[in-house]
Amino acid sequence: MRVLLQQPPQGSEAPRYVSISLQQDLLGGWTLMRESGQIGGKSQLKREQFLDTEPALAAFEKARAAQLKKGFQVMFVQGAAEPKP
Repeated sequence: MRVLLQQPPQGSEAPRYVSISLQQDLLGGWTLMRESGQIGGKSQLKREQFLDTEPALAAFEKARAAQLKKGFQVMFVQGAAEPKP
């Protein structure tokens, strides 16, 4: 499951982006990865491990909702339904 969000460009600065993905690992756990940065610049990657599906999905939804509140727009969705307004 993956979602890519981007802020609208402001002035001459490159837009900022956030990529949030949720992947199952080989041992049955889940990894939530959040990559953020400026397009064409440095980025930052944060990882969280979860043992069960429910907390992992809840963390994914919470991270996506937080970025939508900040004004980011959904650009790409893979394996997940569109966010609820």
